[in-house]
Amino acid sequence: MANNKFFIGREKEQKLLNDYLNSEQSEFIAIYGRRRVGKTYLIQQVVGDNYAFYAAGMNKVSMRMQLSNFMEGIRRKAGKAPAVKSWLEAFFALESYLESLPQGRKIVFIDEMPWMDTPRSNFISGLEHFWNSWASWRNDIKLIVCGSATSWIINNLIKNRGGLHNRVTHKIPLKPFSLGECQTYFSTLGFRYSNKQIAECYMVLGGVPYYLSKMEKSESVAHNIDRLLFAEDGELRDEFQSLYNSLYKNASNHIKVVTALASKGMGLTRQEIIAKTKIADNGKFSTILEELDNCGFIRCYEPFSANMNKKGTDERQSPDTLYQLVDPFTLFHFQVMRKASSHDATYWTNNQNSTSHNIWCGLSFEMLCLNHIEQIKNALGISGIASNVFSWFGKGDTRKAQIDMLIDRADMTINVCEMKYYNKPYALTAKDEEDIERKVSTLVEATGTDKSVIVTMITTKGIEKNEHSSCVQKELTLDDLFC
Repeated sequence: MANNKFFIGREKEQKLLNDYLNSEQSEFIAIYGRRRVGKTYLIQQVVGDNYAFYAAGMNKVSMRMQLSNFMEGIRRKAGKAPAVKSWLEAFFALESYLESLPQGRKIVFIDEMPWMDTPRSNFISGLEHFWNSWASWRNDIKLIVCGSATSWIINNLIKNRGGLHNRVTHKIPLKPFSLGECQTYFSTLGFRYSNKQIAECYMVLGGVPYYLSKMEKSESVAHNIDRLLFAEDGELRDEFQSLYNSLYKNASNHIKVVTALASKGMGLTRQEIIAKTKIADNGKFSTILEELDNCGFIRCYEPFSANMNKKGTDERQSPDTLYQLVDPFTLFHFQVMRKASSHDATYWTNNQNSTSHNIWCGLSFEMLCLNHIEQIKNALGISGIASNVFSWFGKGDTRKAQIDMLIDRADMTINVCEMKYYNKPYALTAKDEEDIERKVSTLVEATGTDKSVIVTMITTKGIEKNEHSSCVQKELTLDDLFC
Protein backbone atom coordinates (compact mmCIF):
# COMPACT_ATOMS: atom_id res chain seq x y z
CA MET A 1 0.00 0.00 0.00
CA ALA A 2 1.05 3.57 -0.61
CA ASN A 3 2.13 5.73 2.30
CA ASN A 4 2.79 9.42 1.74
CA LYS A 5 4.71 10.97 4.64
CA PHE A 6 2.98 14.28 3.93
CA PHE A 7 -0.48 12.74 4.41
CA ILE A 8 -1.61 14.16 7.73
CA GLY A 9 -4.25 12.72 10.00
CA ARG A 10 -6.83 10.02 9.25
CA GLU A 11 -4.78 7.38 11.09
CA LYS A 12 -7.92 5.53 12.20
CA GLU A 13 -9.44 5.56 8.73
CA GLN A 14 -6.16 4.48 7.12
CA LYS A 15 -5.91 1.51 9.46
CA LEU A 16 -9.51 0.48 8.85
CA LEU A 17 -9.16 0.68 5.09
CA ASN A 18 -5.91 -1.31 5.16
CA ASP A 19 -7.54 -3.96 7.36
CA TYR A 20 -10.47 -4.31 4.97
CA LEU A 21 -8.21 -4.52 1.93
CA ASN A 22 -6.11 -7.22 3.60
CA SER A 23 -9.03 -9.42 4.64
CA GLU A 24 -9.54 -12.89 3.16
CA GLN A 25 -12.93 -12.16 1.63
CA SER A 26 -14.42 -9.84 -0.95
CA GLU A 27 -15.32 -6.46 0.52
CA PHE A 28 -17.83 -3.78 -0.45
CA ILE A 29 -16.51 -0.60 1.22
CA ALA A 30 -18.46 2.68 1.16
CA ILE A 31 -16.56 5.86 2.04
CA TYR A 32 -18.66 9.00 2.25
CA GLY A 33 -18.56 12.58 3.47
CA ARG A 34 -19.11 16.13 2.32
CA ARG A 35 -17.33 17.77 -0.59
CA ARG A 36 -13.63 18.58 -0.06
CA VAL A 37 -13.30 16.43 3.07
CA GLY A 38 -10.59 14.20 1.56
CA LYS A 39 -12.32 10.95 0.56
CA THR A 40 -10.46 10.42 -2.71
CA TYR A 41 -7.19 11.58 -1.16
CA LEU A 42 -7.52 9.03 1.65
CA ILE A 43 -8.03 6.21 -0.84
CA GLN A 44 -5.18 7.38 -3.05
CA GLN A 45 -2.78 7.50 -0.10
CA VAL A 46 -3.70 3.99 1.04
CA VAL A 47 -4.09 2.31 -2.35
CA GLY A 48 -1.68 4.32 -4.50
CA ASP A 49 -1.90 2.99 -8.06
CA ASN A 50 -2.42 -0.60 -6.89
CA TYR A 51 -5.96 -0.87 -8.21
CA ALA A 52 -7.24 -3.19 -10.88
CA PHE A 53 -9.90 -0.76 -12.05
CA TYR A 54 -10.70 2.90 -11.47
CA ALA A 55 -13.48 5.15 -12.74
CA ALA A 56 -14.93 8.42 -11.51
CA GLY A 57 -18.47 9.64 -12.12
CA MET A 58 -18.95 12.84 -14.09
CA ASN A 59 -21.17 15.66 -12.88
CA LYS A 60 -24.33 16.42 -14.86
CA VAL A 61 -23.64 14.40 -18.00
CA SER A 62 -25.75 11.84 -19.85
CA MET A 63 -25.86 8.11 -19.22
CA ARG A 64 -24.07 7.56 -22.53
CA MET A 65 -21.14 9.71 -21.42
CA GLN A 66 -21.03 8.02 -18.01
CA LEU A 67 -20.87 4.61 -19.70
CA SER A 68 -18.18 5.77 -22.12
CA ASN A 69 -16.10 7.09 -19.22
CA PHE A 70 -16.56 3.86 -17.24
CA MET A 71 -15.48 1.70 -20.17
CA GLU A 72 -12.46 3.94 -20.72
CA GLY A 73 -11.34 2.79 -17.29
CA ILE A 74 -11.30 -0.79 -18.57
CA ARG A 75 -9.60 0.19 -21.83
CA ARG A 76 -6.79 1.96 -19.98
CA LYS A 77 -6.02 -1.23 -18.05
CA ALA A 78 -6.86 -3.94 -20.61
CA GLY A 79 -5.96 -2.13 -23.81
CA LYS A 80 -9.44 -2.59 -25.23
CA ALA A 81 -13.07 -2.50 -24.12
CA PRO A 82 -16.33 -3.53 -25.80
CA ALA A 83 -19.08 -1.10 -26.73
CA VAL A 84 -21.95 -1.22 -24.22
CA LYS A 85 -25.40 0.32 -24.03
CA SER A 86 -26.41 -0.40 -20.43
CA TRP A 87 -24.92 -0.58 -16.97
CA LEU A 88 -25.62 -4.30 -16.86
CA GLU A 89 -23.42 -4.76 -19.93
CA ALA A 90 -20.77 -2.44 -18.46
CA PHE A 91 -20.52 -4.47 -15.26
CA PHE A 92 -20.44 -7.70 -17.28
CA ALA A 93 -17.46 -6.23 -19.13
CA LEU A 94 -15.82 -5.35 -15.79
CA GLU A 95 -16.32 -8.93 -14.60
CA SER A 96 -14.71 -10.32 -17.76
CA TYR A 97 -11.74 -8.00 -17.42
CA LEU A 98 -11.19 -8.81 -13.73
CA GLU A 99 -11.42 -12.55 -14.43
CA SER A 100 -8.58 -12.18 -16.93
CA LEU A 101 -6.20 -10.88 -14.25
CA PRO A 102 -3.71 -13.06 -12.36
CA GLN A 103 -4.66 -14.59 -9.04
CA GLY A 104 -4.64 -12.19 -6.08
CA ARG A 105 -6.45 -9.21 -4.63
CA LYS A 106 -8.21 -6.94 -7.13
CA ILE A 107 -9.07 -3.44 -5.94
CA VAL A 108 -11.95 -1.78 -7.78
CA PHE A 109 -12.30 1.93 -6.99
CA ILE A 110 -15.37 3.82 -8.21
CA ASP A 111 -15.18 7.50 -7.28
CA GLU A 112 -18.16 9.89 -7.22
CA MET A 113 -20.50 6.96 -7.76
CA PRO A 114 -23.69 9.01 -7.14
CA TRP A 115 -23.07 10.96 -10.36
CA MET A 116 -23.19 7.72 -12.37
CA ASP A 117 -26.76 7.10 -11.26
CA THR A 118 -28.46 9.30 -13.87
CA PRO A 119 -32.29 9.24 -14.22
CA ARG A 120 -33.71 5.97 -15.63
CA SER A 121 -30.22 4.52 -16.11
CA ASN A 122 -30.76 1.42 -13.92
CA PHE A 123 -27.28 1.93 -12.52
CA ILE A 124 -28.18 0.41 -9.13
CA SER A 125 -29.51 -2.72 -10.85
CA GLY A 126 -26.23 -3.17 -12.70
CA LEU A 127 -24.18 -2.66 -9.53
CA GLU A 128 -26.44 -5.01 -7.61
CA HIS A 129 -26.01 -7.79 -10.19
CA PHE A 130 -22.24 -7.27 -10.28
CA TRP A 131 -21.92 -7.67 -6.52
CA ASN A 132 -24.60 -10.26 -5.75
CA SER A 133 -24.09 -12.64 -8.66
CA TRP A 134 -20.33 -12.40 -9.08
CA ALA A 135 -18.08 -10.37 -6.74
CA SER A 136 -19.54 -11.55 -3.42
CA TRP A 137 -19.02 -15.19 -4.45
CA ARG A 138 -15.27 -14.63 -4.69
CA ASN A 139 -12.70 -13.76 -2.05
CA ASP A 140 -10.46 -11.40 -4.02
CA ILE A 141 -12.63 -8.40 -4.96
CA LYS A 142 -12.20 -5.22 -2.93
CA LEU A 143 -14.86 -2.78 -4.16
CA ILE A 144 -14.34 0.75 -2.83
CA VAL A 145 -17.01 3.33 -3.65
CA CYS A 146 -17.24 6.92 -2.52
CA GLY A 147 -19.03 10.16 -3.23
CA SER A 148 -19.80 13.57 -1.85
CA ALA A 149 -23.56 13.04 -2.18
CA THR A 150 -23.70 11.48 1.27
CA SER A 151 -27.47 11.01 1.20
CA TRP A 152 -27.19 8.98 -2.02
CA ILE A 153 -24.59 6.66 -0.49
CA ILE A 154 -26.68 6.18 2.65
CA ASN A 155 -30.06 5.74 0.96
CA ASN A 156 -28.99 3.68 -2.07
CA LEU A 157 -26.22 1.56 -0.58
CA ILE A 158 -26.13 1.49 3.21
CA LYS A 159 -29.91 1.60 3.76
CA ASN A 160 -30.87 -0.11 0.51
CA ARG A 161 -34.01 -2.20 0.98
CA GLY A 162 -33.72 -4.06 -2.30
CA GLY A 163 -31.04 -6.28 -3.76
CA LEU A 164 -28.20 -4.40 -2.06
CA HIS A 165 -29.72 -4.70 1.41
CA ASN A 166 -26.90 -5.38 3.90
CA ARG A 167 -24.42 -5.87 1.07
CA VAL A 168 -22.04 -3.07 2.09
CA THR A 169 -19.52 -4.90 4.26
CA HIS A 170 -17.89 -1.77 5.72
CA LYS A 171 -18.65 1.93 5.82
CA ILE A 172 -16.21 4.74 6.60
CA PRO A 173 -17.87 8.13 7.21
CA LEU A 174 -15.19 10.77 6.72
CA LYS A 175 -15.75 13.87 8.83
CA PRO A 176 -13.94 17.22 8.85
CA PHE A 177 -10.86 17.49 11.05
CA SER A 178 -11.31 18.20 14.75
CA LEU A 179 -9.41 21.08 16.37
CA GLY A 180 -6.71 18.65 17.47
CA GLU A 181 -6.32 17.35 13.93
CA CYS A 182 -6.19 20.92 12.61
CA GLN A 183 -3.42 21.63 15.11
CA THR A 184 -1.45 18.60 13.88
CA TYR A 185 -2.00 19.66 10.28
CA PHE A 186 -0.75 23.21 10.79
CA SER A 187 2.22 22.30 12.99
CA THR A 188 3.35 19.56 10.58
CA LEU A 189 3.35 22.05 7.71
CA GLY A 190 5.31 24.66 9.66
CA PHE A 191 2.52 27.09 10.60
CA ARG A 192 3.16 28.93 13.85
CA TYR A 193 -0.47 29.49 14.77
CA SER A 194 -1.59 29.52 18.40
CA ASN A 195 -4.56 27.41 19.51
CA LYS A 196 -6.68 30.55 19.53
CA GLN A 197 -5.73 31.34 15.93
CA ILE A 198 -6.43 27.76 14.87
CA ALA A 199 -9.82 28.00 16.58
CA GLU A 200 -10.68 31.21 14.69
CA CYS A 201 -9.65 29.50 11.45
CA TYR A 202 -11.90 26.55 12.35
CA MET A 203 -14.77 28.89 13.17
CA VAL A 204 -14.60 30.18 9.57
CA LEU A 205 -13.58 27.17 7.48
CA GLY A 206 -14.49 24.27 9.72
CA GLY A 207 -12.09 21.35 9.65
CA VAL A 208 -12.40 20.72 5.91
CA PRO A 209 -8.92 19.61 4.73
CA TYR A 210 -9.21 21.14 1.26
CA TYR A 211 -10.04 24.56 2.71
CA LEU A 212 -7.15 24.29 5.16
CA SER A 213 -4.79 23.36 2.31
CA LYS A 214 -5.37 26.81 0.80
CA MET A 215 -3.95 28.57 3.88
CA GLU A 216 -0.50 30.17 3.50
CA LYS A 217 1.81 30.00 6.50
CA SER A 218 3.38 33.34 5.58
CA GLU A 219 0.03 35.08 6.19
CA SER A 220 -2.06 35.69 9.30
CA VAL A 221 -5.36 33.90 9.69
CA ALA A 222 -7.22 37.12 8.87
CA HIS A 223 -5.19 37.74 5.71
CA ASN A 224 -5.79 34.16 4.59
CA ILE A 225 -9.53 34.53 5.10
CA ASP A 226 -9.56 37.76 3.11
CA ARG A 227 -7.59 36.19 0.25
CA LEU A 228 -9.78 33.07 0.10
CA LEU A 229 -13.24 34.48 0.78
CA PHE A 230 -13.34 38.23 0.25
CA ALA A 231 -10.92 38.92 -2.61
CA GLU A 232 -12.65 39.21 -5.99
CA ASP A 233 -10.84 36.10 -7.25
CA GLY A 234 -10.90 34.30 -3.88
CA GLU A 235 -10.77 30.53 -4.36
CA LEU A 236 -13.56 29.94 -1.83
CA ARG A 237 -15.61 33.06 -2.53
CA ASP A 238 -18.34 31.07 -4.34
CA GLU A 239 -17.85 27.83 -2.44
CA PHE A 240 -21.19 28.02 -0.60
CA GLN A 241 -23.28 27.50 -3.75
CA SER A 242 -20.83 24.94 -5.15
CA LEU A 243 -20.90 23.01 -1.89
CA TYR A 244 -24.67 22.54 -1.74
CA ASN A 245 -25.15 22.06 -5.47
CA SER A 246 -22.52 19.31 -5.51
CA LEU A 247 -24.23 17.42 -2.70
CA TYR A 248 -27.88 17.65 -3.75
CA LYS A 249 -29.47 17.34 -7.19
CA ASN A 250 -31.91 20.12 -6.36
CA ALA A 251 -30.26 22.18 -3.64
CA SER A 252 -32.62 25.16 -3.61
CA ASN A 253 -34.78 23.82 -0.79
CA HIS A 254 -31.76 22.67 1.21
CA ILE A 255 -30.42 26.21 0.99
CA LYS A 256 -33.80 27.59 2.07
CA VAL A 257 -33.69 25.40 5.17
CA VAL A 258 -30.16 26.41 6.24
CA THR A 259 -31.06 30.05 5.51
CA ALA A 260 -34.00 29.77 7.90
CA LEU A 261 -31.91 28.04 10.55
CA ALA A 262 -29.21 30.72 10.31
CA SER A 263 -31.76 33.20 11.64
CA LYS A 264 -31.99 31.52 15.05
CA GLY A 265 -28.90 30.12 16.73
CA MET A 266 -30.76 27.77 19.08
CA GLY A 267 -32.65 26.17 16.20
CA LEU A 268 -36.18 25.84 14.86
CA THR A 269 -38.85 23.17 14.98
CA ARG A 270 -40.04 21.49 11.80
CA GLN A 271 -43.16 23.64 11.67
CA GLU A 272 -41.16 26.82 12.25
CA ILE A 273 -38.86 25.92 9.35
CA ILE A 274 -41.88 25.26 7.13
CA ALA A 275 -43.40 28.60 8.09
CA LYS A 276 -40.20 30.43 7.18
CA THR A 277 -39.41 28.55 3.96
CA LYS A 278 -42.94 27.85 2.62
CA ILE A 279 -41.76 24.34 1.68
CA ALA A 280 -44.55 21.74 1.60
CA ASP A 281 -44.78 19.56 4.71
CA ASN A 282 -44.32 16.11 3.21
CA GLY A 283 -41.90 13.22 2.83
CA LYS A 284 -39.60 15.21 0.55
CA PHE A 285 -39.17 17.80 3.28
CA SER A 286 -38.30 15.05 5.77
CA THR A 287 -35.68 13.81 3.32
CA ILE A 288 -34.15 17.31 3.08
CA LEU A 289 -33.76 17.48 6.86
CA GLU A 290 -32.29 13.99 6.99
CA GLU A 291 -29.83 14.78 4.18
CA LEU A 292 -28.63 17.95 5.87
CA ASP A 293 -28.21 16.02 9.11
CA ASN A 294 -26.30 13.20 7.39
CA CYS A 295 -23.85 15.71 5.89
CA GLY A 296 -23.21 17.39 9.25
CA PHE A 297 -24.71 20.76 8.33
CA ILE A 298 -27.41 20.55 10.99
CA ARG A 299 -28.12 18.57 14.11
CA CYS A 300 -31.51 17.60 15.47
CA TYR A 301 -32.33 17.17 19.15
CA GLU A 302 -35.31 17.09 21.43
CA PRO A 303 -35.63 19.89 23.98
CA PHE A 304 -34.58 18.78 27.43
CA SER A 305 -37.22 17.75 29.93
CA ALA A 306 -36.86 16.09 33.30
CA ASN A 307 -38.81 13.05 32.09
CA MET A 308 -37.18 11.92 28.89
CA ASN A 309 -39.47 8.96 28.16
CA LYS A 310 -39.16 8.63 24.40
CA LYS A 311 -36.11 6.41 24.27
CA GLY A 312 -36.03 4.21 21.21
CA THR A 313 -38.13 6.56 19.09
CA ASP A 314 -36.88 8.55 16.13
CA GLU A 315 -36.36 12.06 17.45
CA ARG A 316 -37.17 13.45 13.99
CA GLN A 317 -40.77 12.33 14.53
CA SER A 318 -41.33 14.54 17.57
CA PRO A 319 -43.04 17.89 16.87
CA ASP A 320 -40.80 19.44 19.54
CA THR A 321 -37.57 18.38 17.85
CA LEU A 322 -35.28 21.31 17.13
CA TYR A 323 -33.02 21.57 14.08
CA GLN A 324 -29.88 23.63 14.53
CA LEU A 325 -27.32 24.84 12.00
CA VAL A 326 -23.86 23.75 13.18
CA ASP A 327 -21.61 23.83 10.09
CA PRO A 328 -18.97 26.58 10.62
CA PHE A 329 -18.52 27.42 6.94
CA THR A 330 -22.27 27.78 6.36
CA LEU A 331 -22.65 29.86 9.52
CA PHE A 332 -19.86 32.18 8.40
CA HIS A 333 -21.53 32.58 5.01
CA PHE A 334 -24.74 33.83 6.60
CA GLN A 335 -23.37 35.70 9.61
CA VAL A 336 -20.53 37.49 7.85
CA MET A 337 -20.15 37.09 4.11
CA ARG A 338 -23.74 37.95 3.17
CA LYS A 339 -23.51 41.10 5.28
CA ALA A 340 -20.07 42.21 4.11
CA SER A 341 -19.35 44.69 1.35
CA SER A 342 -18.76 42.79 -1.88
CA HIS A 343 -16.08 45.31 -2.85
CA ASP A 344 -13.97 45.15 0.33
CA ALA A 345 -11.19 42.65 -0.34
CA THR A 346 -9.76 43.19 3.16
CA TYR A 347 -13.07 43.11 5.03
CA TRP A 348 -12.07 40.50 7.61
CA THR A 349 -8.74 42.13 8.47
CA ASN A 350 -10.35 45.55 8.80
CA ASN A 351 -13.07 44.29 11.14
CA GLN A 352 -11.00 42.24 13.59
CA ASN A 353 -11.78 44.46 16.58
CA SER A 354 -15.28 45.52 15.58
CA THR A 355 -18.46 44.85 17.55
CA SER A 356 -19.77 42.63 14.75
CA HIS A 357 -16.59 40.53 14.87
CA ASN A 358 -16.88 40.07 18.63
CA ILE A 359 -20.53 39.04 18.30
CA TRP A 360 -19.57 36.55 15.60
CA CYS A 361 -16.80 35.14 17.81
CA GLY A 362 -19.25 34.54 20.64
CA LEU A 363 -21.82 32.76 18.47
CA SER A 364 -19.26 30.76 16.53
CA PHE A 365 -17.47 29.64 19.69
CA GLU A 366 -20.72 28.10 20.88
CA MET A 367 -20.96 26.14 17.62
CA LEU A 368 -17.30 25.14 17.90
CA CYS A 369 -18.07 23.66 21.31
CA LEU A 370 -21.08 21.79 19.91
CA ASN A 371 -18.79 20.30 17.27
CA HIS A 372 -16.42 19.06 20.00
CA ILE A 373 -18.79 17.38 22.43
CA GLU A 374 -16.61 14.28 22.79
CA GLN A 375 -13.58 16.40 23.66
CA ILE A 376 -15.64 18.28 26.25
CA LYS A 377 -16.86 15.04 27.80
CA ASN A 378 -13.30 13.72 27.92
CA ALA A 379 -12.07 16.89 29.61
CA LEU A 380 -14.90 16.65 32.15
CA GLY A 381 -14.01 13.01 32.82
CA ILE A 382 -17.46 11.75 31.82
CA SER A 383 -16.73 10.10 28.47
CA GLY A 384 -17.72 6.71 29.89
CA ILE A 385 -21.07 7.96 31.21
CA ALA A 386 -24.11 7.80 28.94
CA SER A 387 -25.32 11.33 28.24
CA ASN A 388 -27.25 13.52 25.84
CA VAL A 389 -26.55 17.10 24.79
CA PHE A 390 -29.33 19.67 24.51
CA SER A 391 -29.99 23.34 24.20
CA TRP A 392 -32.83 24.55 26.40
CA PHE A 393 -35.25 27.45 26.62
CA GLY A 394 -37.90 27.60 29.27
CA LYS A 395 -39.98 29.70 31.63
CA GLY A 396 -40.52 29.55 35.33
CA ASP A 397 -43.35 31.32 37.16
CA THR A 398 -41.76 34.73 36.73
CA ARG A 399 -38.56 34.15 34.75
CA LYS A 400 -37.34 32.71 31.50
CA ALA A 401 -33.90 31.42 30.58
CA GLN A 402 -31.89 30.00 27.69
CA ILE A 403 -29.08 27.46 28.05
CA ASP A 404 -27.05 26.87 24.90
CA MET A 405 -25.45 23.60 26.04
CA LEU A 406 -26.78 21.22 28.63
CA ILE A 407 -25.23 17.76 29.16
CA ASP A 408 -27.80 15.43 30.72
CA ARG A 409 -25.96 12.49 32.30
CA ALA A 410 -27.08 9.01 33.33
CA ASP A 411 -25.50 9.51 36.76
CA MET A 412 -28.26 11.94 37.76
CA THR A 413 -26.15 14.98 36.96
CA ILE A 414 -26.53 17.88 34.53
CA ASN A 415 -23.69 20.06 33.31
CA VAL A 416 -25.08 23.50 32.51
CA CYS A 417 -22.45 24.92 30.17
CA GLU A 418 -21.70 28.60 29.68
CA MET A 419 -19.39 29.45 26.77
CA LYS A 420 -17.38 32.68 26.56
CA TYR A 421 -14.90 33.65 23.85
CA TYR A 422 -12.53 36.23 25.27
CA ASN A 423 -8.98 37.47 24.65
CA LYS A 424 -7.89 37.00 28.26
CA PRO A 425 -9.08 35.14 31.38
CA TYR A 426 -12.76 35.90 31.77
CA ALA A 427 -13.70 37.87 34.87
CA LEU A 428 -17.25 37.09 35.94
CA THR A 429 -19.32 40.07 36.96
CA ALA A 430 -22.20 40.37 39.37
CA LYS A 431 -24.52 40.26 36.35
CA ASP A 432 -22.88 37.05 35.11
CA GLU A 433 -23.38 35.43 38.50
CA GLU A 434 -26.99 36.60 38.61
CA ASP A 435 -27.64 35.27 35.08
CA ILE A 436 -26.15 31.88 35.92
CA GLU A 437 -28.19 31.52 39.09
CA ARG A 438 -31.33 32.55 37.18
CA LYS A 439 -30.70 29.95 34.46
CA VAL A 440 -30.13 27.14 36.93
CA SER A 441 -33.10 27.97 39.14
CA THR A 442 -35.38 28.44 36.12
CA LEU A 443 -34.25 25.09 34.68
CA VAL A 444 -35.00 23.30 37.95
CA GLU A 445 -38.30 25.11 38.40
CA ALA A 446 -39.53 24.64 34.83
CA THR A 447 -38.52 20.99 34.41
CA GLY A 448 -38.88 19.74 37.97
CA THR A 449 -35.60 17.90 37.67
CA ASP A 450 -34.08 16.45 40.82
CA LYS A 451 -30.66 15.93 39.23
CA SER A 452 -27.53 17.62 40.54
CA VAL A 453 -26.51 20.66 38.48
CA ILE A 454 -22.86 21.50 37.80
CA VAL A 455 -22.27 24.93 36.31
CA THR A 456 -19.49 24.54 33.74
CA MET A 457 -17.66 27.42 32.07
CA ILE A 458 -15.91 26.86 28.74
CA THR A 459 -13.73 29.85 27.93
CA THR A 460 -10.77 30.73 25.74
CA LYS A 461 -8.24 31.26 28.54
CA GLY A 462 -10.02 30.25 31.73
CA ILE A 463 -11.77 32.37 34.32
CA GLU A 464 -10.29 34.88 36.71
CA LYS A 465 -10.84 34.05 40.34
CA ASN A 466 -12.89 36.77 42.03
CA GLU A 467 -15.89 37.21 44.30
CA HIS A 468 -18.27 36.01 41.57
CA SER A 469 -16.40 32.98 40.22
CA SER A 470 -17.56 30.61 42.98
CA CYS A 471 -20.84 30.10 41.12
CA VAL A 472 -18.86 27.98 38.64
CA GLN A 473 -18.09 24.43 39.76
CA LYS A 474 -16.14 23.27 36.71
CA GLU A 475 -14.11 25.14 34.09
CA LEU A 476 -12.61 24.16 30.76
CA THR A 477 -10.44 26.18 28.40
CA LEU A 478 -10.06 26.25 24.65
CA ASP A 479 -6.99 24.00 25.00
CA ASP A 480 -9.24 21.22 26.35
CA LEU A 481 -11.05 21.13 23.00
CA PHE A 482 -7.80 20.18 21.25
CA CYS A 483 -7.44 16.88 23.12
